[in-house]
Amino acid sequence: MLRLKIISPERTIFDGEVVRVVVPGIMGMFEILEHHAPIISSLTAGVVSYLSDKQELSEQPVAGGFVEVQKDEVRLCVELS
Repeated sequence: MLRLKIISPERTIFDGEVVRVVVPGIMGMFEILEHHAPIISSLTAGVVSYLSDKQELSEQPVAGGFVEVQKDEVRLCVELS
């Protein structure tokens, strides 16, 4: 299980447990699963999708930002589109 936090300058968009996260990296979409290697990456315009621990798929359009992954914690700072 991953802990996902998505924040924008205006508000916290999501804060909870998820199974996976897919983000629009600058070199293409990539998936983050449990035990992912630590990483910091820029994000481009696109859609962040995540599967909750209740198996509900959610999507959030973003205009850009960055993602940090460390010890099963995923933090996204994004600009909303």
